[in-house]
Amino acid sequence: MIMQPPLIGILAGMGPRSTAPFVDLVIDECQRQYGAHDDEDFPPMMIYALPAPFYLDRPLDYNALRKAIGAGLRRLASTGVAFVAMPCNTAHIFYNDLAAAIEVPLLNIVDEALRAVPAGVSRVALLATRPTVEAGIYQAALARAGLELASTNDQQGQVNRLLAAIKSSVDRRAAEEMWRALLTELAAGGVDTALLACTDLNAVSAATPSGIALLDATQCLAAATVREWRARAGR
Repeated sequence: MIMQPPLIGILAGMGPRSTAPFVDLVIDECQRQYGAHDDEDFPPMMIYALPAPFYLDRPLDYNALRKAIGAGLRRLASTGVAFVAMPCNTAHIFYNDLAAAIEVPLLNIVDEALRAVPAGVSRVALLATRPTVEAGIYQAALARAGLELASTNDQQGQVNRLLAAIKSSVDRRAAEEMWRALLTELAAGGVDTALLACTDLNAVSAATPSGIALLDATQCLAAATVREWRARAGR
């Protein structure tokens, strides 16, 4: 009997434009980590793009969001996945409750991002949704790592406007200009690393200007997803 490779579970769709970029990152990691080439070299994935009750223009209903994500995770786990990656930073506000709600492992995007912080980093700017920032999950992790968190006066407002532009327009040129302006301002203020902690921002991250390093939590999670799959598949 031929053993089937373990099945990766991906709970995405939060927001809608984040699903495809994350899957692309996983495919890139397969090529980077073990030289995947032919179609059968890549892992099987069960992808659930979950529309979630998250809005940029109103307060977050934490209870409704936690329930929606928990239901999505249970549905995904019921398909026989070996573990789950959840490329949504805001959802990790509820990580402990969500991990306990399913019987398969749930990777932690915050832990994976902090493991990837390179040596020599000093001042970090956190770029995330307002609920993620207000929850303090990244600030606590950065403090444990002894890193200084920096921000500009209107940084969160700029991020909010940028997210609105990404979500509402098919033309990304304006959003890319907003992204470059934000990163340039941070670099001028002495920030050496921008911690990208919102999957929607991956839509414009390729336009990052020189002078500031980018630590992408989504990229870190994709790398961890492939490492976990390889360990389980014996690859």
